[in-house]
Amino acid sequence: MQSVAKTNRTENFQRDLNVLKDRFAAMQPELEMTVRDPSMGVEGYVVVWNTEISIGGPLERAGKGGTRIVPTLSMDEVKMLARTMALKNAAAGLPLGGSKSGLKADSTAPGFERKYRRFVQLCKPMLHENGGVFGGFGFDIGGKPEHALWACDELKSTRCFTGKPLSMGGTDYDREGIAGLGVAVAGKTALECHGKDPAAASYAIQGMGAMGAAVLRYFSETGARLRAFSDPRYGGTWMFDTPLSPALMDALVTQNPQALEMIAREGRKLSDSAEDVLYAEVDVLFPCAVQNVVTEANVARIKARYVIEGANGPVTEAARTALYADGVTVVPDFIANPGGIIAAFVELTSTAASKADEAKALTRAKIAANVRDMMAMAAEYGVEPPQAGLFMALQRIFNAAQGPKA
Repeated sequence: MQSVAKTNRTENFQRDLNVLKDRFAAMQPELEMTVRDPSMGVEGYVVVWNTEISIGGPLERAGKGGTRIVPTLSMDEVKMLARTMALKNAAAGLPLGGSKSGLKADSTAPGFERKYRRFVQLCKPMLHENGGVFGGFGFDIGGKPEHALWACDELKSTRCFTGKPLSMGGTDYDREGIAGLGVAVAGKTALECHGKDPAAASYAIQGMGAMGAAVLRYFSETGARLRAFSDPRYGGTWMFDTPLSPALMDALVTQNPQALEMIAREGRKLSDSAEDVLYAEVDVLFPCAVQNVVTEANVARIKARYVIEGANGPVTEAARTALYADGVTVVPDFIANPGGIIAAFVELTSTAASKADEAKALTRAKIAANVRDMMAMAAEYGVEPPQAGLFMALQRIFNAAQGPKA
């Protein structure tokens, strides 16, 4: 039975967390702008939050995040995403506000390059390098490698876009898998916090895009064994009774189209559904596909003892609580997957010869430290790890808002 002292600590923690959550809910964006060129059918958005956290840092009064490109994009969606980035950047311990930009368009449509170039020109006055608070463009849903080339060419600047190729002074964080590296480090650290050996762990991945492929690449380095993965491109959910061959591992990591042939030879198909991997009997589950895949409706079917969120919001708040009650440890997305923004920060601030190597090292250090701090706080106050992580992030935001100590 929980002691009276610990019960009091838990209640005090929840009270203080609610105060911080209310303050965060009351915050407003510092920049909220729609840019249009009706003659070209261009409509885009830029939102920036919480630049006070960057005061005194190398990107003072700046917010940063990726650039989403979908035909259904709205200002409300970009505001929500920018607000989430403010939380994620603070959770990562970066002196950097949150931002999101976006273009309401189909990046595969004919003539898209002209629209994209016009969009970045319209955003030029808001860029941090031009005196604004917008830290620049980056990759998100709808993004393609050529977008970095177009933006840098159009604006005659390599500071306007992060995730660029190594040859342009970037970190190439998608190809280097830096976001997935962070998620793998989060999984490894969570196991170690409970005295478990990652090399003895089994795991499953939902979603084998850039994030899932990178998690496979880096978590396999711990010695952990992949038991299952799913992706619609590969026809659903596959189980593996023996370790992947080096050839299949490489094909999955590089997202080689020939991977499907090797999967069929080495694995056994469980179902056509990409959802069924969530219920695999493994130690660690990495949901790396889309949001809200673990909910109150299916949470009772989860068998993994650790859920490390690679996608944005793959586990609902109610499901996180249910998992905690069942003894399952959840490492939330804003603690596990800020590798991309850490890489962006390095890309904009470092003078290192290999920015990718520096970004990987910083990602490993920051995420491991944050997971350890979150787990220690959760244990001390008897609360869910995601609540402890949220408390850490919000505390960093509002401590920064108080200004430097005298």
